[in-house]
Amino acid sequence: MADKKRAIVLLSGGIDSATTLALARQQGFAVYALSFDYDQRHRIELKAAGRLVESLGANEHRVIKVDKSLLKSSALTDDIAVPKSRSANQMSQQIPPTYVPARNTIFLAYALAWAEVIGAHDIFIGVNAIDYSGYPDCRPEFIRAFEQMANLATKAGVEGARLTIHAPLIKLTKAEIISKGNSLGLDFSLTHSCYDPTPDGRACSQCDSCLLRLKGFADAGLTDPVKYV
Repeated sequence: MADKKRAIVLLSGGIDSATTLALARQQGFAVYALSFDYDQRHRIELKAAGRLVESLGANEHRVIKVDKSLLKSSALTDDIAVPKSRSANQMSQQIPPTYVPARNTIFLAYALAWAEVIGAHDIFIGVNAIDYSGYPDCRPEFIRAFEQMANLATKAGVEGARLTIHAPLIKLTKAEIISKGNSLGLDFSLTHSCYDPTPDGRACSQCDSCLLRLKGFADAGLTDPVKYV
């Protein structure tokens, strides 16, 4: 039997990336998971990423260390308060302090390099343009632009081995993503979403990510199994 097609999957440890990993495996890809340690405030998410790889399976899982000093000016990497108790309208009014400079561009660039090394022509990323909390690098325009650049900038692209950036959740609500993950048998207790967890790993329940997650579970008619303050 022919080898499976290889795909890089960006895996943070949250619901969106976990569902994306499950989808890539469902579609028959040999998955190579890629996570990043940039001394983020919610670095505990890397443990979640490891749990998800053990649960869902992957051919390989790499954690790349990125110098946090290059990603300052964010509530996730600097001495800036994480916004709490914001309404959906407030979340969508402006780019939030939790935005990390060029994060998805950096992550996708690493994924692109690894894809060329292992002969993969597919990269999966769990970005979402509906419940995205104002991040500019979660929009369809960004994904299209990066894919175009990837095919211009790589040996594989120039030689006709076109690379595709898959963003299968980009037009789904958080409830739809959770329902999709549930249908794929995803164990949500393995995931982590909170931007400002307690030292023992409990979710704060009030940051944008927690609020979107809780609303998503409620709208999907499911119970969130993770522990909250």
